[in-house]
Amino acid sequence: MTLLLAHISDLHLDGDERSTRRAVRVVDHLRALPRPVDALLVTGDIADHGEESEYEEAARILDVPFPVLSCPGNHDTRPAYRKALLGAPAGDGPVNTVHHIGGTAILMCDSTIPGRDEGLLDAETLAWMDATLSGLPGDAPALIAFHQPPVELHHPLPDSCRLQRPEELAALLEAHPRVAAVLTGHAHTAAATTFAGRPLIVAPAVTWTLRMPWEGENPADRDQPPGLAFHLLGDDRRLTTHYRVVP
Repeated sequence: MTLLLAHISDLHLDGDERSTRRAVRVVDHLRALPRPVDALLVTGDIADHGEESEYEEAARILDVPFPVLSCPGNHDTRPAYRKALLGAPAGDGPVNTVHHIGGTAILMCDSTIPGRDEGLLDAETLAWMDATLSGLPGDAPALIAFHQPPVELHHPLPDSCRLQRPEELAALLEAHPRVAAVLTGHAHTAAATTFAGRPLIVAPAVTWTLRMPWEGENPADRDQPPGLAFHLLGDDRRLTTHYRVVP
């Protein structure tokens, strides 16, 4: 059976009508699909200021009839994220969760460094990832998702705050061939490349689109419609991604 996942990122909900309207448009689009997705992935920067009220709004918007899997981004704050979005006890440690969707393990990992824009999969998170992947049955496939991409995307804005120490993630992927792909957000642009021999797929942003250097000087294009990605994972572990915008 082919797994169908929707993937959005960087909602930056801040109580402003614009950010709310764009997020609602994307979620309403997913609700109206003739075939429901198996899950929705949200790879960080859900809130803009990390306030509980922003996560409460996110919880209302993301109240959908299919699983929603999320991880924090550099604009998110762990205690408020846990309390208001996940309904879990507040805490300062990494927010790492694993979900089993259609026979595939999806690891939603915390790559944030509180108070910083760049990312890091710290020792606790890497150990959790290793143990989780090692404990999966048989040849079950897995996907790994977090916020900051581990490679250059050829724009100075995201490249200045990408994932640090990517070689540690590369070593983990080498030890776990069951991982079919790495999924991220943060860059505000739909992008596809490779990392450690795996597909690396970057979701577009809901809030605004990154204008690349050859497209103009101002990096934030607020006139583009919000975007999303659809990932299909087949029995052969081949990941196919289709990008869409929601007018």
